[in-house]
Amino acid sequence: MVAKDRVAKDRIPRASTSRRGFLKRTGGALAGAALLQAISVRSYAAEDNTINIALIGCGGRGTGAADNALSTAGPVKLVAMADVLADRLDSSYQALAGKFGDKVDVPKERQFVGMDGFQKAIAAIAPGGVALLATPPAFRPIHFEQAVKADCHVFMEKSFAVDAPGVRRVLATGEEATRRNLKVAGGLMSRHYKPLEEIVDQIHQGAIGDVITCWAYRVHGPVGYTPKAPGQSELEHQIRNYSCYTWLNGSFILDWLIHNLDVCCWVKDRWPVQARGQGGRQVRDSLGMKDQLFDHYAVEYEFDDGTRLFAQGSHIANCWGFFGDVIHGAKGSGILGEGQPEPKLYRGFKQDPAAVLWQFQGTPLNQYQVEHDLLFDAIRKDLPYNETQRCAYAAMTGILGRMAAETGQLITWDEALASNLELAPGLEQFTMDSAPPVAPDANGNYPVAMPGVTVDY
Repeated sequence: MVAKDRVAKDRIPRASTSRRGFLKRTGGALAGAALLQAISVRSYAAEDNTINIALIGCGGRGTGAADNALSTAGPVKLVAMADVLADRLDSSYQALAGKFGDKVDVPKERQFVGMDGFQKAIAAIAPGGVALLATPPAFRPIHFEQAVKADCHVFMEKSFAVDAPGVRRVLATGEEATRRNLKVAGGLMSRHYKPLEEIVDQIHQGAIGDVITCWAYRVHGPVGYTPKAPGQSELEHQIRNYSCYTWLNGSFILDWLIHNLDVCCWVKDRWPVQARGQGGRQVRDSLGMKDQLFDHYAVEYEFDDGTRLFAQGSHIANCWGFFGDVIHGAKGSGILGEGQPEPKLYRGFKQDPAAVLWQFQGTPLNQYQVEHDLLFDAIRKDLPYNETQRCAYAAMTGILGRMAAETGQLITWDEALASNLELAPGLEQFTMDSAPPVAPDANGNYPVAMPGVTVDY
């Protein structure tokens, strides 16, 4: 598969009329991509076509993204790194330098620690470099916008925003990236997993009939939590535990279920029009974990054709678990999605081994590597490549689910997307001395959403 094929496959699926109108205002301008290509000048960081890379967010996922970027075909070099936590930057640097040697050229003067480090790292590769954005999701819209303003190509890890204003900002930045002929990849790596691509194509060709119902699951043990260390600021504590604070990661249903929500919407070839749901927190309180996480979410989404997507997410010890998607069509079913490396289609609704209708034959390849291979290939060949819109809409699906569950209300897509509630207002002005948007009370407890009381849209 070549990068240009992704443009056709990444069209915005069918949605409500008002969302189509919104897309016309804020969506991609791929129709003008050919003209942009004709007038643009390829910009590489060196005459030998070496592509310079900056890593922004040096945790495990960011380090993995840098590993993949440095493993693409053609000359590449990591020249800048940024993180708000010096120890994470250092451990990432050590790991990458130890593996890639001369491909990692990041002296101390290009190792940037602090809230403004992303700006310095982007400046070190602009224009024409690749910014790998892998900080907690709250920062993604800010960093994405800065990278595009500096004329850098972008890989951005999921999730892509934590609230509707952030989603709208990402969509607008994606449109600007297209105008500037910049290439943008998003970290929904399941979209680049060959077995999954083929099984979705089989479903779209009618292998199991019309899709009636989708189930997205991520049910497993607890999300980790590290108590606040002596002398640690409240902001640093929350960033180190970003999965536990809604303003940073957007909630468990967004940041942890996003892949399988996205796969279900890919299967349906559309985005939901409304959602209702529920969720709560009991186990983490009983264990003395001081954060904002719901233990569980159960959200029912509805598509414009009346069919449903049911999402179930929990992280509780000693409970039944499953990680994947279950799809029911009019004449068959499937098990697929993240967590299911060998997806299969079945005759009928019972997933009996004797009823297997289709399974992948071939070499799967590493989807994390493929997503970077496609991006860097598009940069080198100057092909249209921009995954922003579907990434933003996948994030919006998770945000809609969180809103519905945490308020206890039925919420439409249009209501959710129009929300002006920011989870971290003024984030661009934060320093590491700033107070975070949420703080513990006298007993160390943080504010937690209360269905029927909370209004977060």
